[in-house]
Amino acid sequence: MTISVNEREITPAMIEGELAYYEGAADPQAEAAYALTVRALLLDRACTLGLIDAAQADDEGAGEAAVEALLAREAPVSEPTTAECRRYYDAHPDDFVAGELVEASHILFAVTPNAPLEAIRRQAEAVLRQALESPGQFASLAAQFSNCPSSAQGGNLGQLTRRATVPEFERAVFEGDPVGVLPRLVSTRYGFHVIHVARREPGRLVPFEHVEHQIANRLRETVQTKAAEQYIRILAGRARITGIDLGGTGSPLVQ
Repeated sequence: MTISVNEREITPAMIEGELAYYEGAADPQAEAAYALTVRALLLDRACTLGLIDAAQADDEGAGEAAVEALLAREAPVSEPTTAECRRYYDAHPDDFVAGELVEASHILFAVTPNAPLEAIRRQAEAVLRQALESPGQFASLAAQFSNCPSSAQGGNLGQLTRRATVPEFERAVFEGDPVGVLPRLVSTRYGFHVIHVARREPGRLVPFEHVEHQIANRLRETVQTKAAEQYIRILAGRARITGIDLGGTGSPLVQ
């Protein structure tokens, strides 16, 4: 079914042309359709306000500029204050540590669609018990069981910094100060991991003055996203939209 926003059509061909931007999404088709619908909604409002001519609306550069002008005009946000930035800094100290390193190895039991999850978990737990009983055998266990290319190096991942791995793995290796084989399996989007931490290098907290601008940008983006989401819900409530439901989706509202 063709989607329309206030008589502006979004055809299947247009959605197909947008798919490349959403290759990593859970449902690329839905995400692309949603993004195009939101763009059409915003451009229609920008045309109404004279921020862009209807003939220019299909020009990507002109359209983006018009959407930015529209949001600045109708969904403005205030600049974060120094006090707000300081509160964020004090509440998230781990985000501003420099030089922190962890040297780690792992054994990955990959989980793929339709894989026997419980059987894989049981095997991972059995190997974890072996690793805890004989830490010196970790490299050989990795070579034998791990589904990660690092198995060729005994599971060695080298020196890791924060944000170098997926969040679940990062939390496991950076929280606390234990070294050796971690006592529990770590579950991530890739599967189950048996992890060995060989060494930790503590970092240092970067002074607030050096990261205030970075924090302000982060807070501004968060507020801008929320303001845009609210504004788009208002526009959607006033618009004539067919072929798609904009309610209850987790898709990003502004691309």
